Amino acid sequence: MRGRMGGRGSPRPHTPAELRAGSTADDPADPGVPEGLATTLALVRSRLGADSIDRLWIFPPMTRGRRERGLVAISCFAEKERRRLFTAAYQARRRGLDLGVDPELVEQGLAPADSLARVMTGVVRRESLHLGEPREIVVGGDAATLDRLAAELEERVRVQGL
Repeated sequence: MRGRMGGRGSPRPHTPAELRAGSTADDPADPGVPEGLATTLALVRSRLGADSIDRLWIFPPMTRGRRERGLVAISCFAEKERRRLFTAAYQARRRGLDLGVDPELVEQGLAPADSLARVMTGVVRRESLHLGEPREIVVGGDAATLDRLAAELEERVRVQGL
């Protein structure tokens, strides 16, 4: 694994094509850091409250070995047919038993509820790594939906033996 991260004997990739080839979503050789998404969603829930969350869009993370960068877009109920849009970006890394997760929640502004699907499509279209479509989760202010998602993520961590 050392070579993939730029150790001796294997130069670190420099071209955009080489970087894309080393950045994956759902590649079993790159387990990523599943705790990163779980920690980020826990932050989102604690700061925004489950009852205020309308939808989540979980974008496929960029993984390299035991490093991961990801993004979650969150729409929250606002006045009438408008939604407050937030993004939660995170960087996570694991080295042995050491785990680091750095999430950041940022309010992006207000938008009409019916425009958010187009906004997410635009994000995917402009994204240069082509990691894939986001997973959309309709929360509708239901805490049980977030509980099921948290359980799913905990299971993913358990299955990977972490």
